[in-house]
Amino acid sequence: MGVTHLRAYLDNPRARVVAVCATGRGPVNGVLAGVAGNIQKSADIHLGSAVKVYHQFADVLADPEVQLVDLCTPTPVHPEQAIAALRSGRHVLCEKPLARTAAAARQVLAVAAQSPGQLMPAMCMRFWPGWSGLKQVVAEGIYGRVLAARFRRVSEMPAWSRSGTYAGGADLGGALFDLHIHDTDFINHLFGRPASVFTTGVVDAGGVNNHVFTQYQFPDGPAVCAEGSWLLGQGFTMTCTLYCERGTLDYDLARGAEALQVTEPGQPARVVTLVAGDGYTGEIDYFLDCVANDRPPLMVTGWDALTALEICEAEEASLRSGKLVKL
Repeated sequence: MGVTHLRAYLDNPRARVVAVCATGRGPVNGVLAGVAGNIQKSADIHLGSAVKVYHQFADVLADPEVQLVDLCTPTPVHPEQAIAALRSGRHVLCEKPLARTAAAARQVLAVAAQSPGQLMPAMCMRFWPGWSGLKQVVAEGIYGRVLAARFRRVSEMPAWSRSGTYAGGADLGGALFDLHIHDTDFINHLFGRPASVFTTGVVDAGGVNNHVFTQYQFPDGPAVCAEGSWLLGQGFTMTCTLYCERGTLDYDLARGAEALQVTEPGQPARVVTLVAGDGYTGEIDYFLDCVANDRPPLMVTGWDALTALEICEAEEASLRSGKLVKL
Protein backbone atom coordinates (compact mmCIF):
# COMPACT_ATOMS: atom_id res chain seq x y z
CA MET A 1 0.00 0.00 0.00
CA GLY A 2 2.88 2.36 0.71
CA VAL A 3 4.13 1.86 -2.83
CA THR A 4 0.65 2.51 -4.24
CA HIS A 5 0.38 5.79 -2.31
CA LEU A 6 3.92 6.77 -3.23
CA ARG A 7 3.19 6.46 -6.94
CA ALA A 8 0.10 8.64 -6.52
CA TYR A 9 2.12 11.42 -4.86
CA LEU A 10 4.84 11.27 -7.51
CA ASP A 11 2.22 11.67 -10.23
CA ASN A 12 0.48 14.58 -8.51
CA PRO A 13 1.72 18.14 -9.25
CA ARG A 14 0.38 19.35 -5.88
CA ALA A 15 2.93 17.25 -3.97
CA ARG A 16 6.68 16.95 -3.60
CA VAL A 17 7.99 13.80 -1.93
CA VAL A 18 10.78 14.85 0.44
CA ALA A 19 11.25 11.67 2.49
CA VAL A 20 10.23 8.05 2.82
CA CYS A 21 10.43 5.87 5.91
CA ALA A 22 10.59 2.08 6.00
CA THR A 23 11.77 -0.37 8.62
CA GLY A 24 12.59 -2.89 5.92
CA ARG A 25 13.85 -2.50 2.38
CA GLY A 26 13.94 1.09 1.20
CA PRO A 27 15.29 3.06 -1.75
CA VAL A 28 18.92 2.61 -2.74
CA ASN A 29 20.56 5.58 -4.48
CA GLY A 30 17.12 7.09 -5.03
CA VAL A 31 15.62 3.95 -6.62
CA LEU A 32 13.03 1.64 -5.09
CA ALA A 33 13.61 -1.40 -7.24
CA GLY A 34 11.19 -4.06 -8.43
CA VAL A 35 8.22 -3.27 -6.22
CA ALA A 36 4.52 -3.86 -6.80
CA GLY A 37 1.72 -1.98 -5.11
CA ASN A 38 -1.50 -3.66 -4.07
CA ILE A 39 -2.95 -3.06 -7.53
CA GLN A 40 -0.17 -5.16 -9.04
CA LYS A 41 1.72 -2.51 -10.94
CA SER A 42 5.36 -3.54 -10.80
CA ALA A 43 8.25 -1.33 -11.82
CA ASP A 44 11.19 0.53 -10.34
CA ILE A 45 10.32 3.82 -8.64
CA HIS A 46 12.85 6.58 -9.24
CA LEU A 47 12.69 9.03 -6.35
CA GLY A 48 15.87 10.92 -7.05
CA SER A 49 18.82 11.53 -4.80
CA ALA A 50 17.18 14.46 -2.99
CA VAL A 51 14.55 12.26 -1.30
CA LYS A 52 15.67 11.36 2.21
CA VAL A 53 15.34 7.81 3.52
CA TYR A 54 14.52 7.24 7.18
CA HIS A 55 14.14 4.07 9.21
CA GLN A 56 12.71 5.63 12.37
CA PHE A 57 9.40 7.48 12.46
CA ALA A 58 10.77 10.03 14.94
CA ASP A 59 13.29 11.11 12.30
CA VAL A 60 10.45 11.87 9.88
CA LEU A 61 8.78 14.14 12.43
CA ALA A 62 12.11 15.87 13.12
CA ASP A 63 12.43 16.85 9.45
CA PRO A 64 11.20 20.45 8.97
CA GLU A 65 10.50 19.84 5.28
CA VAL A 66 7.78 17.28 6.02
CA GLN A 67 4.34 18.90 6.03
CA LEU A 68 2.14 15.86 5.41
CA VAL A 69 2.62 12.32 6.71
CA ASP A 70 0.99 9.37 4.94
CA LEU A 71 0.74 6.31 7.17
CA CYS A 72 0.81 2.98 5.34
CA THR A 73 1.91 0.97 8.35
CA PRO A 74 0.46 -1.99 10.28
CA THR A 75 -2.87 -1.22 11.95
CA PRO A 76 -1.68 -1.58 15.58
CA VAL A 77 0.72 1.39 15.23
CA HIS A 78 -1.72 3.73 13.46
CA PRO A 79 -2.97 5.50 16.63
CA GLU A 80 0.50 6.10 18.08
CA GLN A 81 1.93 7.37 14.80
CA ALA A 82 -1.10 9.48 13.86
CA ILE A 83 -1.15 11.13 17.29
CA ALA A 84 2.59 11.86 17.16
CA ALA A 85 2.31 13.36 13.67
CA LEU A 86 -0.73 15.47 14.58
CA ARG A 87 0.93 16.76 17.74
CA SER A 88 3.94 17.76 15.65
CA GLY A 89 1.64 19.92 13.49
CA ARG A 90 1.62 17.68 10.42
CA HIS A 91 -1.31 16.82 8.20
CA VAL A 92 -2.06 13.08 8.32
CA LEU A 93 -3.51 10.67 5.79
CA CYS A 94 -3.90 7.31 7.53
CA GLU A 95 -4.65 4.00 5.85
CA LYS A 96 -7.66 2.06 7.06
CA PRO A 97 -8.53 1.15 9.66
CA LEU A 98 -7.65 4.24 11.66
CA ALA A 99 -7.10 1.91 14.63
CA ARG A 100 -7.84 -1.68 15.63
CA THR A 101 -10.50 -0.52 18.10
CA ALA A 102 -13.03 2.28 18.23
CA ALA A 103 -11.63 3.31 21.62
CA ALA A 104 -8.17 3.88 20.12
CA ALA A 105 -9.70 5.78 17.18
CA ARG A 106 -11.44 8.14 19.63
CA GLN A 107 -8.05 8.98 21.12
CA VAL A 108 -6.78 9.94 17.66
CA LEU A 109 -9.83 12.12 17.02
CA ALA A 110 -9.42 13.88 20.36
CA VAL A 111 -5.86 14.88 19.43
CA ALA A 112 -6.88 15.83 15.88
CA ALA A 113 -9.51 18.22 17.26
CA GLN A 114 -6.76 20.15 19.10
CA SER A 115 -4.14 20.04 16.34
CA PRO A 116 -3.52 22.46 13.46
CA GLY A 117 -3.04 19.70 10.89
CA GLN A 118 -5.82 17.98 8.95
CA LEU A 119 -6.61 14.28 9.45
CA MET A 120 -8.20 12.06 6.82
CA PRO A 121 -8.68 8.28 6.85
CA ALA A 122 -7.84 6.65 3.51
CA MET A 123 -11.22 5.11 2.66
CA CYS A 124 -10.50 4.80 -1.04
CA MET A 125 -13.87 3.38 -2.16
CA ARG A 126 -15.53 6.76 -1.65
CA PHE A 127 -13.28 7.98 -4.48
CA TRP A 128 -13.29 4.88 -6.69
CA PRO A 129 -14.55 5.32 -10.28
CA GLY A 130 -17.94 3.63 -10.51
CA TRP A 131 -18.51 3.95 -6.77
CA SER A 132 -17.93 7.64 -6.14
CA GLY A 133 -21.16 8.63 -7.92
CA LEU A 134 -23.41 6.17 -6.09
CA LYS A 135 -23.94 8.54 -3.16
CA GLN A 136 -25.65 11.01 -5.51
CA VAL A 137 -27.72 8.20 -7.06
CA VAL A 138 -29.01 7.21 -3.62
CA ALA A 139 -29.43 10.70 -2.18
CA GLU A 140 -31.32 12.05 -5.20
CA GLY A 141 -33.31 8.87 -5.90
CA ILE A 142 -32.21 8.93 -9.54
CA TYR A 143 -33.54 5.38 -10.02
CA GLY A 144 -36.05 5.60 -7.22
CA ARG A 145 -35.65 4.25 -3.73
CA VAL A 146 -32.96 1.60 -3.13
CA LEU A 147 -34.78 -1.61 -2.20
CA ALA A 148 -31.76 -3.83 -1.62
CA ALA A 149 -27.97 -3.73 -1.92
CA ARG A 150 -25.26 -6.38 -2.04
CA PHE A 151 -21.49 -5.99 -1.69
CA ARG A 152 -18.72 -8.56 -2.17
CA ARG A 153 -14.97 -8.07 -1.62
CA VAL A 154 -12.84 -11.23 -1.65
CA SER A 155 -9.14 -11.94 -2.04
CA GLU A 156 -6.53 -14.55 -1.47
CA MET A 157 -4.80 -14.55 1.90
CA PRO A 158 -2.36 -11.59 1.95
CA ALA A 159 1.29 -12.64 1.93
CA TRP A 160 2.00 -10.54 5.03
CA SER A 161 -0.73 -12.40 6.95
CA ARG A 162 0.59 -15.80 5.91
CA SER A 163 4.13 -14.90 6.94
CA GLY A 164 3.20 -13.15 10.15
CA THR A 165 5.25 -10.13 9.04
CA TYR A 166 2.88 -7.68 10.69
CA ALA A 167 2.36 -9.37 14.05
CA GLY A 168 -0.33 -11.73 12.82
CA GLY A 169 -3.73 -11.38 11.22
CA ALA A 170 -5.62 -11.53 14.52
CA ASP A 171 -3.94 -8.35 15.76
CA LEU A 172 -4.98 -6.63 12.56
CA GLY A 173 -8.57 -7.88 12.67
CA GLY A 174 -8.30 -10.27 9.76
CA ALA A 175 -10.33 -9.85 6.58
CA LEU A 176 -13.10 -8.14 8.54
CA PHE A 177 -11.04 -5.08 9.52
CA ASP A 178 -8.44 -5.15 6.73
CA LEU A 179 -10.69 -5.75 3.71
CA HIS A 180 -14.40 -5.90 4.51
CA ILE A 181 -14.25 -2.55 6.35
CA HIS A 182 -14.28 -0.84 2.92
CA ASP A 183 -17.80 -2.09 2.29
CA THR A 184 -18.92 -1.42 5.85
CA ASP A 185 -17.77 2.18 5.45
CA PHE A 186 -19.41 2.51 2.04
CA ILE A 187 -22.70 1.14 3.33
CA ASN A 188 -22.60 3.74 6.10
CA HIS A 189 -21.74 6.35 3.45
CA LEU A 190 -24.79 5.45 1.34
CA PHE A 191 -27.42 4.54 3.92
CA GLY A 192 -26.20 5.77 7.30
CA ARG A 193 -25.53 3.82 10.47
CA PRO A 194 -27.41 0.50 10.63
CA ALA A 195 -29.58 -0.27 13.65
CA SER A 196 -28.01 -3.71 14.06
CA VAL A 197 -25.89 -6.33 12.31
CA PHE A 198 -25.89 -10.10 12.06
CA THR A 199 -22.65 -11.76 10.94
CA THR A 200 -21.61 -15.32 10.23
CA GLY A 201 -18.30 -16.50 8.82
CA VAL A 202 -15.02 -18.31 9.35
CA VAL A 203 -12.60 -17.72 12.22
CA ASP A 204 -9.41 -19.79 12.13
CA ALA A 205 -7.66 -21.48 15.05
CA GLY A 206 -5.57 -18.37 15.64
CA GLY A 207 -8.63 -16.16 16.01
CA VAL A 208 -8.32 -14.53 12.58
CA ASN A 209 -11.58 -13.38 10.95
CA ASN A 210 -10.95 -14.93 7.55
CA HIS A 211 -14.46 -14.71 6.10
CA VAL A 212 -17.62 -12.76 6.97
CA PHE A 213 -21.20 -12.52 5.74
CA THR A 214 -23.07 -9.57 7.27
CA GLN A 215 -26.68 -8.46 7.12
CA TYR A 216 -27.11 -4.78 7.99
CA GLN A 217 -30.49 -3.98 9.51
CA PHE A 218 -32.16 -0.71 8.49
CA PRO A 219 -35.70 -0.44 9.95
CA ASP A 220 -37.03 1.44 6.91
CA GLY A 221 -34.90 -0.41 4.39
CA PRO A 222 -33.05 -1.17 2.24
CA ALA A 223 -32.10 -4.82 2.72
CA VAL A 224 -28.29 -4.81 2.71
CA CYS A 225 -25.68 -7.55 2.90
CA ALA A 226 -21.91 -7.78 2.36
CA GLU A 227 -19.34 -10.55 2.07
CA GLY A 228 -15.64 -10.15 2.81
CA SER A 229 -13.03 -12.86 2.58
CA TRP A 230 -9.39 -13.87 2.56
CA LEU A 231 -10.31 -17.39 1.37
CA LEU A 232 -10.25 -16.86 -2.40
CA GLY A 233 -7.77 -19.26 -3.97
CA GLN A 234 -6.04 -16.57 -6.00
CA GLY A 235 -6.47 -12.92 -6.94
CA PHE A 236 -9.00 -10.30 -5.88
CA THR A 237 -12.44 -9.15 -6.92
CA MET A 238 -15.05 -6.67 -5.73
CA THR A 239 -18.67 -6.20 -6.71
CA CYS A 240 -21.52 -3.91 -5.72
CA THR A 241 -25.18 -4.10 -6.75
CA LEU A 242 -27.94 -1.61 -5.93
CA TYR A 243 -31.48 -2.83 -6.67
CA CYS A 244 -33.60 0.32 -7.08
CA GLU A 245 -37.28 0.87 -7.88
CA ARG A 246 -36.54 1.88 -11.47
CA GLY A 247 -33.28 0.15 -12.26
CA THR A 248 -30.33 -1.93 -11.09
CA LEU A 249 -26.77 -0.62 -10.86
CA ASP A 250 -24.17 -3.36 -10.95
CA TYR A 251 -20.39 -2.95 -10.56
CA ASP A 252 -18.01 -5.84 -11.17
CA LEU A 253 -14.27 -5.16 -11.22
CA ALA A 254 -13.74 -8.22 -13.44
CA ARG A 255 -15.51 -6.45 -16.33
CA GLY A 256 -12.69 -3.90 -16.64
CA ALA A 257 -13.73 -0.80 -18.59
CA GLU A 258 -17.33 -2.06 -18.52
CA ALA A 259 -17.32 -2.53 -14.75
CA LEU A 260 -20.42 -0.42 -14.06
CA GLN A 261 -23.65 -1.29 -15.83
CA VAL A 262 -27.21 -0.04 -15.39
CA THR A 263 -30.28 -2.09 -16.27
CA GLU A 264 -33.66 -0.35 -16.43
CA PRO A 265 -37.03 -2.08 -16.94
CA GLY A 266 -37.47 -3.24 -20.52
CA GLN A 267 -33.99 -2.03 -21.54
CA PRO A 268 -30.72 -3.90 -22.17
CA ALA A 269 -27.85 -3.32 -19.76
CA ARG A 270 -26.13 0.03 -20.37
CA VAL A 271 -22.40 0.50 -19.70
CA VAL A 272 -21.48 3.61 -17.75
CA THR A 273 -18.22 5.19 -18.92
CA LEU A 274 -15.89 5.68 -15.97
CA VAL A 275 -13.15 8.24 -15.47
CA ALA A 276 -9.57 6.97 -15.52
CA GLY A 277 -7.64 6.29 -12.36
CA ASP A 278 -8.43 4.61 -9.09
CA GLY A 279 -9.55 5.48 -5.59
CA TYR A 280 -6.00 5.90 -4.29
CA THR A 281 -5.13 8.69 -6.70
CA GLY A 282 -8.56 10.22 -6.08
CA GLU A 283 -8.33 10.28 -2.30
CA ILE A 284 -4.77 11.62 -2.30
CA ASP A 285 -5.59 14.39 -4.78
CA TYR A 286 -8.63 15.35 -2.69
CA PHE A 287 -6.63 15.46 0.54
CA LEU A 288 -3.85 17.51 -1.06
CA ASP A 289 -6.46 19.98 -2.27
CA CYS A 290 -7.91 20.22 1.26
CA VAL A 291 -4.44 20.87 2.71
CA ALA A 292 -3.53 23.42 0.02
CA ASN A 293 -6.75 25.34 0.65
CA ASP A 294 -6.77 24.94 4.44
CA ARG A 295 -10.10 23.14 4.28
CA PRO A 296 -11.06 20.14 6.46
CA PRO A 297 -11.90 16.97 4.49
CA LEU A 298 -15.64 16.40 4.13
CA MET A 299 -15.74 13.51 1.66
CA VAL A 300 -14.52 11.23 4.42
CA THR A 301 -13.79 12.28 7.99
CA GLY A 302 -12.21 10.87 11.10
CA TRP A 303 -15.71 10.40 12.49
CA ASP A 304 -16.55 8.25 9.48
CA ALA A 305 -13.53 6.09 10.29
CA LEU A 306 -14.76 5.78 13.88
CA THR A 307 -18.25 4.79 12.75
CA ALA A 308 -16.84 2.12 10.42
CA LEU A 309 -14.85 0.68 13.32
CA GLU A 310 -17.86 0.68 15.63
CA ILE A 311 -19.89 -1.21 13.03
CA CYS A 312 -17.04 -3.68 12.38
CA GLU A 313 -16.69 -4.29 16.11
CA ALA A 314 -20.40 -5.08 16.23
CA GLU A 315 -19.92 -7.46 13.29
CA GLU A 316 -17.05 -9.18 15.10
CA ALA A 317 -19.16 -9.51 18.25
CA SER A 318 -21.99 -11.03 16.20
CA LEU A 319 -19.58 -13.40 14.44
CA ARG A 320 -18.23 -14.68 17.77
CA SER A 321 -21.59 -14.87 19.55
CA GLY A 322 -23.86 -16.00 16.73
CA LYS A 323 -26.34 -13.31 17.77
CA LEU A 324 -27.76 -10.10 16.35
CA VAL A 325 -25.84 -7.11 17.72
CA LYS A 326 -27.45 -3.67 18.06
CA LEU A 327 -25.54 -0.46 17.46
